[in-house]
Amino acid sequence: MASAAEQLAASINLGAFSKATELKKRIWFTLGALIIYRLGTYIPIPGIDPAVLAELFDQQRGGILGMFDMFSGGALGRMTIFALNIMPYISAAIIMQLMTAVSPQLEALKKEGEVGRKKINQYTRYGTVVLALFQSFGIAVGLEGMQGAQGGAVIDPGLFFRITTVVTLTGGTIFLMWLGEQITARGVGNGTSLIIFAGIVANLPSALAATLELGRTGALSAVFIVLLLIMAVLTITIMVFMERAQRRVLVQYPKRQVGNKMFGGEASHMPLKINTAGVIPPIFASSLLLLPLTFAQFTAGQGPEWLQEIVARLSHGQPLYILAYVGMIVFFAFFYTAIVFNPVETAENLKKHGGFIPGIRPGKNTSDYLDYVLTRLTVIGAAYLSIICVLPEILISQYAVPFYFGGTSLLIVVSVTMDTVAQIHSHLLAHQYEGLIKKTKLRGRRG
Repeated sequence: MASAAEQLAASINLGAFSKATELKKRIWFTLGALIIYRLGTYIPIPGIDPAVLAELFDQQRGGILGMFDMFSGGALGRMTIFALNIMPYISAAIIMQLMTAVSPQLEALKKEGEVGRKKINQYTRYGTVVLALFQSFGIAVGLEGMQGAQGGAVIDPGLFFRITTVVTLTGGTIFLMWLGEQITARGVGNGTSLIIFAGIVANLPSALAATLELGRTGALSAVFIVLLLIMAVLTITIMVFMERAQRRVLVQYPKRQVGNKMFGGEASHMPLKINTAGVIPPIFASSLLLLPLTFAQFTAGQGPEWLQEIVARLSHGQPLYILAYVGMIVFFAFFYTAIVFNPVETAENLKKHGGFIPGIRPGKNTSDYLDYVLTRLTVIGAAYLSIICVLPEILISQYAVPFYFGGTSLLIVVSVTMDTVAQIHSHLLAHQYEGLIKKTKLRGRRG
């Protein structure tokens, strides 16, 4: 048994990859789909003056538009057919998760298994269309009101432009939703995550070039740039460690006798991740904090005085901004963890299947213990997210480091890369097991 395991581990190399025909097809399909997505981020919607739009967008890059433009790979700044990107689908999925936690009907639907999951996915698609319609209409109206030094951002405003923009942007979001599902089913990795990943990674070279340009002009010293790159590598290393870190709770199953044979009695582990909430807390916190700044930028400084005061105190690097950012990250870390992991339901499932945690009584004591462990893990996870996201914010505000080096973007890139590599490794393992089984059958026939 040990020799077979060693042979299996040793055979997972480039040669094994070259023989995995199915895996290669999946990887090529994924790359092709992402190339199509990137091409779409350069097809503009009709009726837009690109020069005026670029001028206006540069003025509002520090707000929420800048963050969404990062997730869309620059599609929002160029106002292309994929300007909304996959964000309405993600928002609809999160809303459905929240509603599942508070609605008994949706919770019962979730427990129906595959049939219930398909229905919830269908509701999510409907919600995506509704959100995309509202957001695209808001973008169309907002574009008509934008005026730059060279004139309006829209060449011929009116009802036709609004209808065209709504249809184009909503259709682009629906296409990306379908493309993401195709990548998940026929490619490698999670399609939705890979689309966001591709958008961020596509603009990382330009962000790196902008940083090097700051060094060339003397705005940043060469020593600082080297330290920045070293810190980025250390940050990625910490992210990999924390995203893989988990607490394994021992679960024991009792022995049972069937006839003259004994079954069961084995032990397993319940893995509880330190960062259960993933990248959701920083995204939500950033969106809420950047809303006042974006609104103030749209009013061009003509808004009420209290709004201008809030914007001044909530700008990047300000103490109030950092405190509010950390507070929201901690809140959403606990909130989203409570949504995705239910200690009471987990304890009931363990009790139903005869499992128990050694030293803990089944039922309420088990749920209380799981809640206690998960709370301590979430404290560590929230602190990790806060540090990862706040340090880049200080660098962005104090040293004008490009926005793409923010903690949220790095966290998304690291998480998606780890998930995709894990799936590729799983496909390779499955391929190797199939090869070993075939060899064993052939030897058995010869014998």
